Amino acid sequence: MIIFGTKGYLYQLAILTLVCGGCGNPAAHTLRKRVTKFTLFFVPLFPISTKYATQCTFCGTEVKIGKEQAEQLQAQAQAGPHAGHQGQGYGQAQQPYQS
Repeated sequence: MIIFGTKGYLYQLAILTLVCGGCGNPAAHTLRKRVTKFTLFFVPLFPISTKYATQCTFCGTEVKIGKEQAEQLQAQAQAGPHAGHQGQGYGQAQQPYQS
């Protein structure tokens, strides 16, 4: 008998101050990476899916983003709070999600 399946892992990559596309407030957002790994006999072997998202800590809105944008936001977080106009482009990209 072979036992196989998947297991999910959630990593918090950074916390950024961004303008939320849902509520419009400048608030802290967590940048998260969700990795799903294939398991064999409960041992995780290799990743089969990787997804990135940001979540507003003010209203809870979660927005899925691509790997490239996640890497840019993570680099922005590592550069520090005085590294330019943090989050301005992000809020503009999220406007289609507003209702």
